[in-house]
Amino acid sequence: MQRISNSKKAALIRRVLRILMWLDNLYYKSVSRLAIAAEGGIHPKHRLTKYHQFFVDNVSTTDAILDIGCGDGFLTYDLAKKVRHITAIDINKDNIEFARRNYNRENIKYLYGDATRFNFKERYDAIILSNMLEHIDKRIDFLSKIRKLADTFLIRVPQLNRDWLTYYKIELGVEYRLDPTHKIEYTMASLSQELKQAGMSIKRASIQFGEIWAVAGRLK
Repeated sequence: MQRISNSKKAALIRRVLRILMWLDNLYYKSVSRLAIAAEGGIHPKHRLTKYHQFFVDNVSTTDAILDIGCGDGFLTYDLAKKVRHITAIDINKDNIEFARRNYNRENIKYLYGDATRFNFKERYDAIILSNMLEHIDKRIDFLSKIRKLADTFLIRVPQLNRDWLTYYKIELGVEYRLDPTHKIEYTMASLSQELKQAGMSIKRASIQFGEIWAVAGRLK
C-alpha cells in the first residue's frame, strides 16, 4: 500500500480544517439565533456582557445624545432613562418602527435614515457608535463628518485579534468575520489609526468579550 506523502497529508488535513471551521461559523450563528428565540427576541449578550452599562456610565444627566445605528432601540431606551434627550437613527426601517412601538420615551426621537448621508443640524454632548462602525465602507469620511457634531464618542467594535482561530481562518481562506456584513474587524491599533485619520483619538479603552469598548474625543 502506497503511503501518502507529507504534503498530501497536510493538504488533506487543511481541507478537513476548512470544513470544521465552516461548521464552527455555522454553529456560532445558529447558537445566536436560538439564543435570541429562547430569550424572547433579545440577544442574551445584552444581559450577560452588560455593555449597556458602559455607555450609561459615560454620559451625564444633562447630555443630549446621538445614537447612530440604534437598531431596535434597546440600548437607546436604557440611555434615555439617564440623559436629557437622545436622538437615535437607523438605516433599517423595521428597526425604527419596532423601537417606536417597544422602546419609546418622551425624551427619545427616532429617525429612519442613512447616517452616512443624513444632514445632522444639531450638536450633541456625545455620540454612540455601538457595533455599527464596522458596517461602514468609507469610515474615515463618516468619522470626519460626525467629528463636528460632538466632543465625545462612545465606541464599541468587534476585535479582530480576539482569538488565534480568527487568524488561522484567514490563513486558510475561511470566513473569519463574526458577521459577513462587517467591512472590518479591529485591533486597538487599527481603530486608533482610523480615528486619528479622522481627527479623533482614544481617551481610554478596554477589551471586553472580544470587543473594544472605547471613549474617544476630537483632536484639538
